[in-house]
Amino acid sequence: MIYISDKARQKVESLRAEGSLGPDYFLRVSVVGGGCSGLSYKLDFDNEPKPKDQVFDNDGIKVVTDLKSFLYLCNTTLEFSEGLNGKGFYFNNPNAARTCGCGESFSV
Repeated sequence: MIYISDKARQKVESLRAEGSLGPDYFLRVSVVGGGCSGLSYKLDFDNEPKPKDQVFDNDGIKVVTDLKSFLYLCNTTLEFSEGLNGKGFYFNNPNAARTCGCGESFSV
């Protein structure tokens, strides 16, 4: 399962409304190679499901990831911060053995 915190859920809903995205759009989360620690998170809206996607529903927010990324993202929570130290989405990933200082990349 991939989880979404209440603050992140509110921000996702706000972004969907601002972008006038229809009900067929969902949140796609994936892991790609790169970044200081070797792996980086990718987060975007999408409306084209792929054959082996893993699909999760978090109180009305549909979260989709490919099978390979899910191996890195299992039990991860998408968070959102509006603090002075940085504004935006970040991931609380219990599978990450190490993260970079900016929190945008990790290794297992």
